[in-house]
Amino acid sequence: MTGGGIMARCDVCFRHCELKDGQTGACGARAAVGGEIRPLYYGRISALALDPIEKKPLARFHPGSRILSVGGLGCSLRCPFCQNHEIAQRERGVFPAETRELSPAALAEMADECRELGNIGVAFTYNEPLVCWEYVLDTARLVREKNLVNVMVTNGCAESGILEQLSPYIDAMNIDLKGFTDRYYTDVLGGDRRMVMDFIREAIKHCHVELTTLVIPGENDSEEEMRELSRWVAGLKDVYGGKPGREIPLHISRFFPRYRMTDRKPTDVRKIHSLVKVAGEALRYVYPGNC
Repeated sequence: MTGGGIMARCDVCFRHCELKDGQTGACGARAAVGGEIRPLYYGRISALALDPIEKKPLARFHPGSRILSVGGLGCSLRCPFCQNHEIAQRERGVFPAETRELSPAALAEMADECRELGNIGVAFTYNEPLVCWEYVLDTARLVREKNLVNVMVTNGCAESGILEQLSPYIDAMNIDLKGFTDRYYTDVLGGDRRMVMDFIREAIKHCHVELTTLVIPGENDSEEEMRELSRWVAGLKDVYGGKPGREIPLHISRFFPRYRMTDRKPTDVRKIHSLVKVAGEALRYVYPGNC
């Protein structure tokens, strides 16, 4: 929808959408209102579950625990294989998913009440949480006050200023490093690989980080690309704690046909294990996923 002539610029992701009043950005979750960019779905929850921490996936952060996982609406990428497209990808201008209202205070209280079920905190996941980073920030502050942890599962497509505001309250992240070519990020995902790499470089300075690469047959499944990706990760360093990049866990996950990519076969399990072996040349912790 197009409104008046006042323009506002969104500074969350690489797109930097410039919107007239009433227009919605490419993520489907942020809009120009009164000359300012605001989140459309603050406090609108599309999914809520008490998950094993390993499902995020996080293999080396409180293993064996459970975490209250919450999803919203919208995403900054356009992955044609999106497994949560009903809540992440806007179709015909609307999200068809049912939602409920849940304030930051109510979510933090719910997380606290779930302690007796093994809950250790809140995970912002399922869709891309950074398209409504304000809700993440407000909730994470309250969760931290209850001595619980905050986890974020993200595609890493956000400016450093957003990460700077969130990082004091986030204890762990799983960040998608979906591939290691600009062609794949730009042409297939509608993203920006360099922004993700910069986000990862900064995130490892502040919290526990694990990475995930979903392997799509014929797109990002070469040993050469995986070798380049894993060597880049191994070259990272937490400048504060001195943790070497080779200690950063990498999850290499199997693709199953979803959304607009139903014409592909699932990734061969042998291919996943082969790429795990390749990545293991540079990294200490490499895990196969969805196998």
